[in-house]
Amino acid sequence: MQGNAANVLKIAAAVVSDPDGRLLLVRKHNTSFYMQPGGKIDAGETALEALCRELQEEIGLHISEDQLIPLGMHSAPAANEPGVTLEADLFGLVIDVSVKAAAEIAEAIWVTREEAWQLPLAPLTKEYIAVNH
Repeated sequence: MQGNAANVLKIAAAVVSDPDGRLLLVRKHNTSFYMQPGGKIDAGETALEALCRELQEEIGLHISEDQLIPLGMHSAPAANEPGVTLEADLFGLVIDVSVKAAAEIAEAIWVTREEAWQLPLAPLTKEYIAVNH
């Protein structure tokens, strides 16, 4: 058994909403859980740099760091990696542009909070939506 540090994944994720308050959720290929777009923070990257890169790679969204609103650090079990805990730097973002699934993303959907609860949600997404509605 490895130490705890090996089982913690540092990520940056965006709570993306549109002007109507719908949330953008994404699902990776070969997985069933919906989650916020974002991903791992690479060595030498800040959370903001990582998130801007991931949003561009995953959903073709080009944004600048000053569009992202810090929402704090949140921890939750990883959806697709058993025994791994996420430490997520969350940022809020409101956009009024279309996005498309790319890279490892199979699906990107806009949902109301009520619709989100009908989906299999990643633990981080579920906890965050539950607390902030």
